[in-house]
Amino acid sequence: MQKYLDILKNSALFSGIDTKDLINMFKCLLMNIKTYEKNSYILKASEPLVEVGIILKGRVNIIKEDYWGNRTILTTLSTGDLFGESFVCTNINNNCFSIVTAEKAEIMFLNYQKITSPCQFACNFHSKIIQNMLLLIAKKNIQLTTKIDHLSQKTTREKILSYLSSEALKNNNNSFTIPFNRQELADFLSVERSAMSAELSRMQKDKLITYHKNNFTLL
Repeated sequence: MQKYLDILKNSALFSGIDTKDLINMFKCLLMNIKTYEKNSYILKASEPLVEVGIILKGRVNIIKEDYWGNRTILTTLSTGDLFGESFVCTNINNNCFSIVTAEKAEIMFLNYQKITSPCQFACNFHSKIIQNMLLLIAKKNIQLTTKIDHLSQKTTREKILSYLSSEALKNNNNSFTIPFNRQELADFLSVERSAMSAELSRMQKDKLITYHKNNFTLL
């Protein structure tokens, strides 16, 4: 567990918690670590979710798939990010989303009941973790609202510009790297990849953007 301390200290879930408390946490919380290859399902829709996961290495996508296998990427998460907290804290058993690795990943799973319930060790970090979890849920609601704004745009160009604009503002720079490859970006914006690629080329010719792979600059 020692090798994961730096990652956990930088995770929003454990913000404000001392290193010594993190070490004690290993004794208190039921933890297990699993490794997944790229494009592996961590969780499939309809499977019950009783643990929250922290990404120790790699990147995962939260996706929604329809009956025919078409998918939409709801969000992408990377090292230090948390997933599953909304479902386990509301005790929803009929999960409608899937969690899939975008690259090889290591995931630490934490028992939700152990996080939120007092234990025999009388650990003083439980209340802080609960506060952090509530803050994370609130931030993710804001992110979802932002995504709805992207998807509400009428044309593919408007959707792309809405997303790229938000990324530039988030990075406070007109040049930035997005976490998606071409197919993932299309899935995230709910557009056809070919139409999106054609629109990106036109936007570059119109001198609205320049890009190479997932590196973009707004002009």
